[in-house]
Order: sequence, then structure tokens, then C-alpha cells
Amino acid sequence: MNTAPIFEVTNLTLFGDKTLILDSINWRVEKGQHWVILGGNGSGKTCLLSTLCGYLMAGKGDINVLGQRYGESDWRELRTHIGLVSSSIRQQINDDGLALEIVISGKYAILNTWGGIKKDEKQVALELLQLLGISELSNRPWLYLSQGERQRVLIARALMAKPQLLIVDEPCAGLDPVARSGFLKLLENLACLESSPNLVLVTHHIEEITPAFTHVLMLKKGAVLVSGEKQQVMTSKNMSETFDAKIRLKERSGVYSMVFG
Repeated sequence: MNTAPIFEVTNLTLFGDKTLILDSINWRVEKGQHWVILGGNGSGKTCLLSTLCGYLMAGKGDINVLGQRYGESDWRELRTHIGLVSSSIRQQINDDGLALEIVISGKYAILNTWGGIKKDEKQVALELLQLLGISELSNRPWLYLSQGERQRVLIARALMAKPQLLIVDEPCAGLDPVARSGFLKLLENLACLESSPNLVLVTHHIEEITPAFTHVLMLKKGAVLVSGEKQQVMTSKNMSETFDAKIRLKERSGVYSMVFG
């Protein structure tokens, strides 16, 4: 039985133009855990994600995915186990790309171009679109999808490769209140599925942390301020220190809010 964590980073350190960006990050995600990354602007959230996905090379430290280490195994293969939904991907998709085609492209970790569509790939893609509640949009071009619909297509695209880990970076940015509520409900339902990959939600907004998320990593100035089980980490003290403000945290039915001052 494989008891290796989904992924683990040890003493991960990143420099940019002689500036310390990530400072000795230690983080371990076990199977079945769903994590939230919290931190203010400049805390290192985006750089941490880019390093995990192999887009930035760390100066020091180790990254292990499913027991295999970056640098010793083919990082391109390891990266296929990590699904990413972010604005950087959204901006690279051609306006005329159909939702179904975009989802299928996720199997090959490419954008906008590949060979002919296979029958079994089409079936899986349609099932994913149905799972995410947008099967009727399969033949709609990217240009004519709403922001919320695009986010769902990108999640389906990420799931097409059957990743062990799905990172969702600021998914509610630009969504109106109704679309935001619907998207958070979608994430909650996805996390509760037996077949769900481990989820990592990156956000500035604690009200987006749905009850299914089990663990929290708080970053400040490129370092881990605190990490662990949500009930232990989500405190007024930790939030105040993370965002350099006096914050009083409230929790009701697993949903958080905060009061300043």
C-alpha cells in the first residue's frame, strides 16, 4: 500500500533578482485533505504555485509528488498529476475554442491545438461538463462563455487528466454574487465526492472557505506563518498577523467571516 503523501515540499527556497521570494517552505498534503492557502498581496502564494507546477525552479529545497522527486523523475510527467485553474490559463485560450475541445485539451496539458478528438475522450469530457452543470455549453465558443462558465470549463479541463491534486487560484475573482455562490457550492460538492482529487484553494477571502476544506496554510512575506487543521489554524490572532490588521474572526456553520478593528 502506497502511503506517500500527495505532495511534500521541504525547505523550499526561491530567489528573484537577489530577493528572497520563498523562505524555507515546508508543506505536506496527505490523501483526503483539502487545503486553503491564505495570505496578503506579496505573501508568495503565486510563486509557490508556480514552483509546485514546475514553472519556476527553486533555488533550494525538495518537491516530491506521489513519492517522486522533482529533479530525479521527469517533472513533465509529475506535473500531469497536478491540475491548475488560474487566470494565467484563462488568458491563453483562443476565443473560438469550443468548451468541449478545451476540456479535452486538458488530457494532454496543452492549449488550443491537438489532433483529432477520440470518441472515448469526447465521452469523458461530456461527463465532466455534466458533473459541473454545464453540459449544454459543450459546443459554445470560449468568447461567449460567462466568467463563471469559464471557471467551470477550466475545472473540467483540469479533471480530464485525472490529477491527484487540483489547485484553484482565486477562482471567484470577477464573479458576481450569484455566480460566486454557485461556484463555491460546486467546489464544496466536488470536495465531497469520493473520486475527488485533493483540492487546494488559493484566496484572499475567508468567506470562500467552504466546510469541506480541512486544512489551512497561511503565508506571510514568503514564509509559512502557520499551517495545520482548519479549526486550529483559523484564529483571530493568526488572521491578524497574516494580514497585518486587527481582525476578529467569526465562524457559523463552518463558514467564516471577519470584523476589522
